[in-house]
Amino acid sequence: MRIAIGNDHAGFKIKMVLKEWLLDQGYDLTDFGTDSEEPVDYPDIAHPLASSVEKAEFDLGILICGAGEGASITANKHQGIRATLCWMPEIARLSRAHNNANILCLPGRFIGDDAAIEVLKVFLNTPFDGGRHKQRIDKVPL
Repeated sequence: MRIAIGNDHAGFKIKMVLKEWLLDQGYDLTDFGTDSEEPVDYPDIAHPLASSVEKAEFDLGILICGAGEGASITANKHQGIRATLCWMPEIARLSRAHNNANILCLPGRFIGDDAAIEVLKVFLNTPFDGGRHKQRIDKVPL
């Protein structure tokens, strides 16, 4: 599975934890994020990552910023993106199963390392249910 990961300064520490875990699991990973805690603007990371997921260059994406909201809002400007802000595994499960979410957004300032890994595991391993849920997400694009 090809995964794109990106972060702003507030998501740097969590990104490094997730990146190590993903590489240990054998995922094909490309890092769009910043490599420090020096301030950067999250749209400068979120737009290129979302574009690459939208073009199917990656199977899924992960974005991490302070609250997760900015990255989610930005990524969702792209028609083919369904970015979801998750901080607990059940939200990740429902986002994949019911919404076929293709970008996981995490709140770097409000989630611990272990919780972030658990959310990511669920996000990566939950299939889309299809059926009535596909009808709904087909109505989302403008």
